[in-house]
Amino acid sequence: MTSENRNMILAIVMSMAVLIAWQFFSGVPQMEQQRQQAQQQAAQQAPGAAGSQAPAPGTAAPAPAATPPRALSRAEALARSPRVAIETPSVIGSVALKGGRIDDLSLKGYHETVDNSSPIIVLLSPSGGPNPFYAEFGWVPGAGSNVAVPGADTVWTAPEGARLTPETPLVLTWDNGAGLTFRRTLTIDANYMFHVLDEVDNATANPVALHPYALVSRHGTPHTLGYYILHEGLIGVTSEGGLHEIKYKDIAEKKAETFPSVGGWLGITDKYWAATVIPGSQEKVQARFSAAQSGNDLTYQTDFLGDAVTVAPGAKASTDGRLFAGAKVVQLVDGYQRQYNIDRFDLLIDWGWFYFITKPLFLVIDWIYRFVGNFGVAILVVTVLLKGIFFPLANKSYASMAKMKAVQPEIQALRERYGDDRVKLQQEMMEIYKKEKINPVAGCLPILIQIPVFFALYKVLFVTIEMRHAPFFGWIRDLSAPDPTTIFNLFGLIPWDPGSVPVIGHFLMLGIWPIIMGCTMWAQMKLNPAPPDPTQKMIFDWMPLVFTFMLASFASGLVIYWAWNNTLSVIQQSIIMRKNGVKIELWDNVKSTFVRKKKPKAG
Repeated sequence: MTSENRNMILAIVMSMAVLIAWQFFSGVPQMEQQRQQAQQQAAQQAPGAAGSQAPAPGTAAPAPAATPPRALSRAEALARSPRVAIETPSVIGSVALKGGRIDDLSLKGYHETVDNSSPIIVLLSPSGGPNPFYAEFGWVPGAGSNVAVPGADTVWTAPEGARLTPETPLVLTWDNGAGLTFRRTLTIDANYMFHVLDEVDNATANPVALHPYALVSRHGTPHTLGYYILHEGLIGVTSEGGLHEIKYKDIAEKKAETFPSVGGWLGITDKYWAATVIPGSQEKVQARFSAAQSGNDLTYQTDFLGDAVTVAPGAKASTDGRLFAGAKVVQLVDGYQRQYNIDRFDLLIDWGWFYFITKPLFLVIDWIYRFVGNFGVAILVVTVLLKGIFFPLANKSYASMAKMKAVQPEIQALRERYGDDRVKLQQEMMEIYKKEKINPVAGCLPILIQIPVFFALYKVLFVTIEMRHAPFFGWIRDLSAPDPTTIFNLFGLIPWDPGSVPVIGHFLMLGIWPIIMGCTMWAQMKLNPAPPDPTQKMIFDWMPLVFTFMLASFASGLVIYWAWNNTLSVIQQSIIMRKNGVKIELWDNVKSTFVRKKKPKAG
């Protein structure tokens, strides 16, 4: 391989190393520690605003009411309103009759840890308690009208013994005392989709203009993982602006962004969970992302405001919308997109720039998982399939390397002959390449083509909920969490937690699988001849160790994939090199690593 090719490959490798290092050092500690911090934050955080008024046409972000004098527990906040229970096979919670909000929802199928006795995930929470996060639907009067409409403090009436289940809708009513009767019918499926039908009966002598709205509101800035490849924050799709992914800090600076849309959806997303409001696919709305100060915290909100609906005297008008609140399961999200014709709803899952590669890769992994019953095994199988797909490219690459090695004596002679005359040197080298039919970039092209594919697979393993709490074998009980073992306490034999060491604790969490990965990467580096340049040699020698520590805090599923991919690469490269008559340098390079060169005798 020429130094030019080697430099190009080095640039690619180092670019990837810089990207991963940036993620690692900006992402702070391990994911388990991050979850613990989030739980502590939930327990200690003071409540946000007591309420948030619905947006009026053409107004800025809603002004929250005053902050309660003291922090309430979640149970106390729930008790401030009469409630109607929600229960499906997937969720449990309640609807607040005060305000008609959907503000209490927990996900029955997901726990905070791998222990099934741990608490289930709480998604939506009421205003006034820790981490308020809720959805609201309703009406606002048309311009110049002062008609009374239900608001955040309105107490709706529900039938005695009402419950919201997939079999039993919930019907709420409220009379404004001035001739308008409001009726809200909520239904829910067996998973995470609510349907909200709002109706108005006008018993007055005058027509009434009302705008329908829906919102998702979150009080306080939540704890986020902070990874570059993952979006957490405000999200939506509008017909005018396409996909919007807005981070909390960005909307806090901009205060508000508004987009006209026909249909679409918008909400707030975490890594695995989300709440989004969805107007009708043909409904014209003004979609808005906003942030407003509420006491010591910010309130983040996504909402849409529909065109005015005129209710004639003695007539009735209605509008409907949907709320998705739950886990971002790929099959469910895709199904809702098809069933309700929701524009690009699958983008609720952060497939990234290589969407056209990332999602098909996931579908293949998921299909294999249904046969093998283990997500980790499915990852290994897909890695083998990818290696098979790229085998022709790899074969061509190493065939080119064999020819390059054969002409190295001629290239070296040219370097000695032309010295610093680089123009003449390049001309003569290109003549040799042309005569021997060698493509000097053939060794790099397969690597360049494979980078998007393997980055997409990395993305799949990182963002999909299907890998969360999925076991592999042995001590790996959660493929989405780091390897829980560490060499610094002899893999659990010493009763000491290195992760508890201030500042450097996460560097000491070096588990078995990261060490295996580092060994496979080291073997892959040693498979090729050592670079003649001392600086390059030093970089290649240290790179496996650096990657071992960097990837130690990554999800174990990613580390297992990387180790397996390295192993397959060593096998594949060895076969191709032997087939093309290229010497396999692995054992010679390993030997030279541990055998010191003898110093020449003086004199």
